[in-house]
Parts: sequence; structure tokens; C-alpha cells
Amino acid sequence: MSEPSTTTIPSTPQPIKSARFGWLAVVVLQIFLTAPVQAADEYRTVAVADPYLEMRTGPGRGYPIFHVVDRGESVDIIMQRTDWYQVRAENGKEGWVDREQMEQTLQPDGDQISFERADIEDFTNARWEAGLLSGDFGGSNIISMYGGYSLTPNVSVEFWGSRILGNSSNGWMASVNVVHEAWPEWRVSPFFTLGAGAIRTEPKTTIVATEDRTDQIGHVGAGFRIYATRRFLLRAEYKSYVVFTSRDENEEIEEWKVGFAFFF
Repeated sequence: MSEPSTTTIPSTPQPIKSARFGWLAVVVLQIFLTAPVQAADEYRTVAVADPYLEMRTGPGRGYPIFHVVDRGESVDIIMQRTDWYQVRAENGKEGWVDREQMEQTLQPDGDQISFERADIEDFTNARWEAGLLSGDFGGSNIISMYGGYSLTPNVSVEFWGSRILGNSSNGWMASVNVVHEAWPEWRVSPFFTLGAGAIRTEPKTTIVATEDRTDQIGHVGAGFRIYATRRFLLRAEYKSYVVFTSRDENEEIEEWKVGFAFFF
């Protein structure tokens, strides 16, 4: 009897599995969206010029206002997360203030302070990038996280980790990719990718007993990085994988993914 395949993960996931998959994607994406974009090595002090400055408990309008800083008082800027700034008041209280209010503060010498906004030029020249994508891997759900570093404006190296969820088996995948962008200055920037790694397949209990297996993989792919706003981008890509199995024939698997990322 021939050895049953354990690498290909069948399609049509169950509803409960899809729900768990979706919740996991939301949680990890929230982590990305609230990750610190910039931290100050030295605190920068600004003075409140508006009648008051509202401090919230977190970086978002959904967080409650817990303290108000009056006009003429100063605050120290601790760090930035997207368009929110963590500040410390003179009484030691720390909270979050949005960019709109911070742009109304003054420098200690009384001059208007400016806060740089990320733009498409920053998108082109960014050194670091991290993101979360989800999609289809040979008919199964896949969720992937990655981090990348740009060696040049055209070439970058990325490290990927993925979780695969199927009906008859689940799996993990890790890979290292080289990405080439011919036109990194475009708002919609196409890219090509080449990489290698490993896939771990974990079959579920079936009538025919099978063992967990780790195989090497290689892939080629293409996609688009689309500048959205601030430091965020959309990413869509296709990859064609070859799984180098211990059997007589290798396996070919196609993957489609879309998701969000941020650059810094």
C-alpha cells in the first residue's frame, strides 16, 4: 500500500474553524496597527496653546478621556503610534493625544511646532516593514505574518511565518524571501519574490495512521504593494510552491493572500 499524502491540506474548512481563523487575524492585526512607529530617544517638551489638551487612556478615539492639561502647561512627548502621541503631563500622568491637538502646541520658545506626516516618499524609502496577510493555500485557510528589511530601494529580504488550517490536517510554514520591486516610487508598486523554507504538516486522526512530517519548500511569486495612508499599505500576492517530499513525486501548491502592513 502506498504512503498517504500528508502535505496537501484539503479545502472547505468548517465554519467554526473559519471563525477562529478570522478572530486570530483580527487580534494580530490589532497588534500591528497599534505597534509603536516612532519612539523618542530624548523627550521633547511642548506647551499647550489651546484652552486644554485631552489625554486618553489609549491611542484611539474609542479610549476614554481621563485627564485634561490646561493652556500654558507643558507635556513631554514619549512616543508616537500612527497619529497618536503618548505624553506625560507636569503632574506625572501619562496619556495619549491625537495629532490634531498636538499640532496646536508650541515649542518652549513660543514657535509653532510641526509634526511630520509620512507620505509616499517615506513609503518608497522605508527600511523596515511588517504585516499580516490571510488567504488560500491549496484550498486551505492560511494566515501569515512577516517582517522585511530593504537592502536597497529595489531589493528587500523578508522573513515569513504562517499557520495553515485544513479539514484533514493543519500545518506551519516558515520561509525567507528575496523581493524585487522595479518601480518602488509608484503608489501601486508591483514586485516579484523568490524564496525557500520549510513546511510542517500535522495530520488529524484518521482511519489510516499518518505521522507529522517536515518538508523543504521553494517558491516564486508576484504581487502588489499599495500605499494607503500615513504609514500603512495594502499588499496582495500570489505564490507558487514546490514541496520537496520524501516520496517519488514533489507537490505543487498555489497560494493567494491579501492583507495590511506598516512601514517605518
